[in-house]
Amino acid sequence: MHAPVADFFTRARERLNLEVPAALYDPTAEARRGDLDLDPELWRRAGVAATKPAVVLVPVVARPEPTVLLTQRTAEMPSHPGQIAFPGGGIQPGDVSPAAAALREAREEIGLEPAKIDPIGYLDLFLTFSGFRILPLVARVAADHALTLDRREVAEAFEVPLGFLMTPANHQYLKRDWKGIERRYYAMPYADRYIWGITAGILRNLYERIYGQ
Repeated sequence: MHAPVADFFTRARERLNLEVPAALYDPTAEARRGDLDLDPELWRRAGVAATKPAVVLVPVVARPEPTVLLTQRTAEMPSHPGQIAFPGGGIQPGDVSPAAAALREAREEIGLEPAKIDPIGYLDLFLTFSGFRILPLVARVAADHALTLDRREVAEAFEVPLGFLMTPANHQYLKRDWKGIERRYYAMPYADRYIWGITAGILRNLYERIYGQ
């Protein structure tokens, strides 16, 4: 059974804002989310550091039953090939803000026009093993949007009911061994889609920020 999400946009506007966290650009500043749950000892053992500022768009489509727009990366992508993701990428020097970068990336990757996107606010910064400091931007997307996929990067775009993703019973918390290190991660299987890792972690953060106490 899906969670009731009729008030999602109202709650999101009350709980989120567009204030950019210092930790996006400052690796020494505190961040709240990431692979290995930000355990400094596990990061040291893994021998990786997250230093590159990046953004993703978390597009919530304003349908009678809201949905989240996701992409499936092509098998040829150098990082996370074939995985389910949000539109996004690195912040470029010409981007006037992280939000502007997120809108640019969405337009480049899936042809989602900025006029159809209403930014609401940022979630918590998420640090990744691939070296990125990801700032997720939650936005309301008009239901009459159109997409044109960049087939070099995106194999497919699809929507998942927001109510399904905001139901804690659908959030699996799993673990796996990675080079001798135990990594824990969220997964949210939906039909034949396997949403996991960074994408599922950001969706879990969305649930906690909008519906958590």
